[in-house]
Amino acid sequence: MVQYTLVQSPEVILTVPGKDSTKAREKAMDQLIELMDAGKLPTDLSEGFGPDQFIEVKEQPTPPSPEEDAVTHAVQVLSNLANLKLKVQESRTEALQVRAKIDILFSDEPVTEDEIASLKEGFKVLKTYAQSNLRYREARVQAEQAREVLDRALNSAEGAKPGKK
Repeated sequence: MVQYTLVQSPEVILTVPGKDSTKAREKAMDQLIELMDAGKLPTDLSEGFGPDQFIEVKEQPTPPSPEEDAVTHAVQVLSNLANLKLKVQESRTEALQVRAKIDILFSDEPVTEDEIASLKEGFKVLKTYAQSNLRYREARVQAEQAREVLDRALNSAEGAKPGKK
């Protein structure tokens, strides 16, 4: 749909199907003539008017409301929590195995170079797991608030249904 108006009467809006084209402007011209014939055009166009003089009316996109922004942010926070939870779960088993091996460093038992090399490689896994776990715990606190935002938005949608009180 495309809408046109006139410089002389911006309050008059003519709507025609399709997009701005010569054909659409001709259809708008037909509507304009009908308005003139019916005496419903508040403007005198005695000096002439052509389809090329129409002004296309473009709708301005409305910016999202603060509530919409809050919902979008809440979904992003929950998505981040889901990703962190997966990351923590994937590295947990391996990290706990590395953690169990750390105890050999505190015993009086001799260790081999291979055990130390294995531990050093395992420290990377342990570090990744520990950092991910900390981020997950922080994200979970934020996600609680995000869940409340979504619950409020969903409840307001439920309350808007006909027949609901």
